[in-house]
Amino acid sequence: MLNKLLQSILWLKNKVSARQFLVFAAIVIGFSAGIMAAILKTSVHLVQNVFNTEGVFSPLKTPYMLVFPMIGILLTVFFVQKVLNGDLGKGVSNILYEIAKKSAFVKRHKIFSHVITSSLTVGLGGSAGLEAPIAITGSAVGSNIASALGMPYRDRVLLLGCGAAAGIAAVFNSPIAGVMFAIEVLLTEVTLSSFIPLIISAAVGALFSKIIFNDNTLFIFRLREPFNYLNVPYYIVLGLLCGLVALYYARVTHRIAQFFNKMPSKPYIKALFGGSLLAILMYFFPPLFGEGYESIRLLADDKTDILLKNSIFSAYRFQDWAIIAFIGAIVFIKAIATSITLSSGGNGGNFAPSLFVGAFLGYGFSKFLNTVLSINLPPPNFTIVAMAGVLSGVFYAPLTAIFLIAEVTGGYELIIPLMIVSTFSNVLVRHFAPISLEMKDMIEKGEAFSQDKDRNILLMLQLDNLVETDFKTISPDATLRQLIEVLKNSTRNLFAVTNLDGTLAGIITLDDIRAVMFDTTLYEIKKVRDLMTSPPATLRHNDSMNDVMKKFDTTEAWNLPVVKEGIYIGFISKSTIFSKYRSQLIEQSDVT
Repeated sequence: MLNKLLQSILWLKNKVSARQFLVFAAIVIGFSAGIMAAILKTSVHLVQNVFNTEGVFSPLKTPYMLVFPMIGILLTVFFVQKVLNGDLGKGVSNILYEIAKKSAFVKRHKIFSHVITSSLTVGLGGSAGLEAPIAITGSAVGSNIASALGMPYRDRVLLLGCGAAAGIAAVFNSPIAGVMFAIEVLLTEVTLSSFIPLIISAAVGALFSKIIFNDNTLFIFRLREPFNYLNVPYYIVLGLLCGLVALYYARVTHRIAQFFNKMPSKPYIKALFGGSLLAILMYFFPPLFGEGYESIRLLADDKTDILLKNSIFSAYRFQDWAIIAFIGAIVFIKAIATSITLSSGGNGGNFAPSLFVGAFLGYGFSKFLNTVLSINLPPPNFTIVAMAGVLSGVFYAPLTAIFLIAEVTGGYELIIPLMIVSTFSNVLVRHFAPISLEMKDMIEKGEAFSQDKDRNILLMLQLDNLVETDFKTISPDATLRQLIEVLKNSTRNLFAVTNLDGTLAGIITLDDIRAVMFDTTLYEIKKVRDLMTSPPATLRHNDSMNDVMKKFDTTEAWNLPVVKEGIYIGFISKSTIFSKYRSQLIEQSDVT
């Protein structure tokens, strides 16, 4: 059946123009990603219904549920280890890695693996979101459909972005935000013609979710108060606070991830340890349980007493300062809870937690000013706007944040404060951290795209494919006569000097021996070790192309030796790199 369907699609490909077929593929991907988003949402709600974890969690009434996040993480780890052999790949940065290092080929299992693992983690109360998993799932759908249809690299990357856009659009019923997410976060270069497939995929994904989901399932708000321009100064301050909190969020996430990565414990021990920490945090702060969208709705409806009623601080739920302290603490603890969930083995993302932190920050900020200054700021509006501010700062995606909140609130009444808060947050974050902390390590390792097109193309080049192994080798104990014989049988003017164990001892160039090569009296006296020199730099087989080019630039060499654990394996030349670069440039520049 699938083969016949594929044959029909390939027949259509030969009957229409490339641009028309790309639009058709975008529709198919939007529909497929919408289905996967529906399956993910439905799976999470199914798990929540089975274990009764839906709604606002109260450890006072159901303390046994404190172990559920641990169970979810353990089940996720079990699935990853036993079914996927440890190969999952979490976070939005993983998509960029697939584009940069895998030519936008995403493994097929990611179409379903993130749906299963994130359903277990989040459905059982893990403090994370579903948006990153659905973005990866949508990307996998787009990549695999494009591969099956034989699409070239440039179209494959675009359709991968279409899948992610459709996934985000379906989860939030927000097509514009889906398009902006693909453009700001995933696709480093977008032409005007790329917008059409992205828009179509996102629209199809959003339409599908609109048909399947009801308003209770979708992330939807209704504004209670209009925008008041007199509050602009407060929105500016809120934007700066959002930027600072976003920086805090990213740094805490990074450090906790490093802590868990350095732990010598086995995956299941890490899951038990992380789950135990989550149980402690959730006992004192129940809103940390699960995605947290229900808590956000309570803040937007100004019903904070319910949040405190379900905690051990229930007796203080009508005291303003207790509410401010409780909400303020959650702003800083949420980042810790989310990072523990993900670093200890759970699967999810930082999208929903960013919105969660923003909501609590905006409400706490307005509540604090109303209490101290006796003014009348609308907490629901500040709650909604701050979500965009923190999301903009964490993901470096202000347009995604602005349009997402504008769409989920059903209009553009708050578009001005959304722009103000998102812009100030983003500018402040980029001032202190030009590259997001999630991406910094990957970019420095040469594992993810930056905004530099030349660098992006270099990242796609695999070092192993560039090594030339036809250079002659010679022992350091060989005589000049033996070296001359090697020279006669070689078309190169560069030779590697290797020890008996294959390790690189040095190099010899024709220029090094030109002065003595015709002096026959030295043929048996001179040894290669007397003539060889140290290479200007040595490349390791796993060096990134960024490091390779730095070494070429620093040494001004044209050829450099490559070693693997000290063993010589060949040379890399600048001319080979430039030739491969030109090939990639031509492929990426082809007009669809």
